[in-house]
Amino acid sequence: MPAAPSVSYSITIRLELPARPTAVSELTSVIESSHGIVTALDVTASGAGRVRVDLTCATRGTDHAEEIVEALRGLEGVAMGRVSDRTFLAHLGGKISVEPKMPIRTRDDLSLIYTPGVARVCEAIAKEPADARRLTIKRNTVAVVTDGTAVLGLGDIGPLAALPVMEGKAALFKRFGGIDAFPICLDTTDTEEIIAAVKAIAPVFAGINLEDIAAPRCFEIEDRLRDELDIPVFHDDQHGTAIVCTAALLNALKVVGKQLPDVRVVMSGAGAAGTAVLKLLLAAGARDVVVADIDGVVHTGRPDLHPSSRWTAENTNPRGLTGTLVEALADADVFIGVSAPNILTGDDIATMASDAVVFALANPTPEVDPTAAAEHAAVVATGRSDFANQINNVLAFPGVFRGLLDAQSHSIDEAMLLAAARALAAVVADDELNAAYIVPSVFHPDVATVVAEAVEKAARAAGAGETPSPVVAATEAAAGTDAGSSAGAVAGVL
Repeated sequence: MPAAPSVSYSITIRLELPARPTAVSELTSVIESSHGIVTALDVTASGAGRVRVDLTCATRGTDHAEEIVEALRGLEGVAMGRVSDRTFLAHLGGKISVEPKMPIRTRDDLSLIYTPGVARVCEAIAKEPADARRLTIKRNTVAVVTDGTAVLGLGDIGPLAALPVMEGKAALFKRFGGIDAFPICLDTTDTEEIIAAVKAIAPVFAGINLEDIAAPRCFEIEDRLRDELDIPVFHDDQHGTAIVCTAALLNALKVVGKQLPDVRVVMSGAGAAGTAVLKLLLAAGARDVVVADIDGVVHTGRPDLHPSSRWTAENTNPRGLTGTLVEALADADVFIGVSAPNILTGDDIATMASDAVVFALANPTPEVDPTAAAEHAAVVATGRSDFANQINNVLAFPGVFRGLLDAQSHSIDEAMLLAAARALAAVVADDELNAAYIVPSVFHPDVATVVAEAVEKAARAAGAGETPSPVVAATEAAAGTDAGSSAGAVAGVL
């Protein structure tokens, strides 16, 4: 349960009560004494002796919500109506829909978008398959693919229960990147079946966003799909986290006056996210990184290392440390946790170097209490929205895919990820930068655009993009737009 009331556990209660002068204050007093927070109160009907009120309040969880409802029932003369959970209401019927971009009002409209006119476009694509990226939804559509085995902090809950998360992801793609995304929840955990399924649906999409697939299978799935598809494959749990984490660290080090090549970094977590963060930090210039997992520091002398951990052992830990995470943390400049809750204390953070940076990203409960960490570290970040410096993947994936789609890219590589990280870091101007603001808000208007431009430029520099056939190029020219640009892609103009 959250430590404080949260909008994600907010409820709306319909009440009828006597129209006495103290009626409203009685309601709010009960909720405040029950440690809830009133966020809205609307009088929806009134008569000579009774008043009807819709009262919305934030609670700490379902049990707390029930306590508040029972407390309100105890008020003299109060009649309880329906109680609505606002989170469930927000998800009722799903969060995304598919709508046509053109009106279908006349026979002419029907002839243009369907038969017989559509046949000409089909023939053009059959002749030049690359034109599907501009003449169909493919150019602006991404598949959000999961098997439901590593969902948020919920773990292996299966594909059906994962669907609300994937819908939410699709909604974020649209809101922040202008991208049409669709959830694909696969009812299999077999690596080969997942690869085959994604390959089979790939013709519809211009990119694949893998989501919430458990390690170590996610590594092979991503690697194979990148090799076997001609569209970019991005695992957000890995690369989205890596981009935002790298951007935040670049800015945090500016705050404390340190340079990435000079600092000692200790990481907790050698899974999908941890490995991706590690690789991008190394690409950005980190030299002294020590990684720990559940068995302690990863080093070449440890037996029975998984192949991904073997790579980690061979490319990190230049000082040859062994032992526990806590032991490795002594005199470190940076701690990055992408692992498990409550594995460190404030006293452990106190052993770090002066002006330390702590990223405790386990969600919803971080590796160390952020308040305790802040007593000893100069900069603290978490994955939570109720603390400063939230490391949120929404800062990365919409802009990354916007740039890839605008470049008509066939692939994604480390240079594009690093370009995204540096661009995201640069959104925070030097005169805005401080210990409580090392990454921009997800609602910052420039984030997706700046990241998209950097990724598009990197993709074109890598030769990963594509040019249209003469007939499509001529159509675009006549329309006065480039369907490969973000404006054209979002507006759907050829």
